[in-house]
Amino acid sequence: MKVEIQGLDINYIQEGQGQDVLLLHGWGGSIETMIPIVNILKNSFRVTAVDLPGFGKSTTPGEVIDSYGYAEIIKGFIDKTGLENIILFGHSHGGRISIILSSRYEDLFDKVILIDSAGIIPKRTATYYIKVYTFKLMKKVYLAFTSKDKRQEVLERFYRKHGSDDFKEADGIMRKIMVKVVNDNLRHHLKDIKSSVLLIWGEKDDATPLYMARIMEKEIPDAGLVVLEGAGHYSYVDDFNTFKVVINSFLQNN
Repeated sequence: MKVEIQGLDINYIQEGQGQDVLLLHGWGGSIETMIPIVNILKNSFRVTAVDLPGFGKSTTPGEVIDSYGYAEIIKGFIDKTGLENIILFGHSHGGRISIILSSRYEDLFDKVILIDSAGIIPKRTATYYIKVYTFKLMKKVYLAFTSKDKRQEVLERFYRKHGSDDFKEADGIMRKIMVKVVNDNLRHHLKDIKSSVLLIWGEKDDATPLYMARIMEKEIPDAGLVVLEGAGHYSYVDDFNTFKVVINSFLQNN
């Protein structure tokens, strides 16, 4: 199914009956990456999973947006589809959106589950800055001896060779959006989240490391953390059985 929000076609699925659950996937993901969670919940809830703009079968934004832009699009989706008293799940980038939404529109949400959520700027080490400046220098070198008509082709080769995995897989405006959202520091919103929040994290998550979960647990007023041993950034897939037990326990009163 599709619905138009801010001129974008947003693709979504909806299964089951009962209280509303909304699933927001991570960067590079889609509805398909959230299907394991859909299958856990669809027999007890009305579960809605969306393709975020630029992913899956949803339209790519025509301009560069940040995490707040994504949040307002999802707010429009919620309004248009009539979701209410929502249990909100956000994985990684979907967690960024969930933090903004639940801090701004508390009346819409019953509970929030953040899974390996992004939203806190990583600790910057000297090694990080060396890599950044080296990357920028190499980019200048690549372009120094390139004619204007070949610049785009050369840049593409450069990004494919030296960019991060997510950056390599994105193209066009989605690369610019990615640069924007990864620099959104949402930590100051944590104190404004009034819903009960369950944090589920992979012990070995190297994309959004466990210390970020500790910060969220401390600064969200009503939050609890479950760490899945040995799991990575897709902790809900890496330890699916434990994940299923944890969320069923958290949601049993619903």
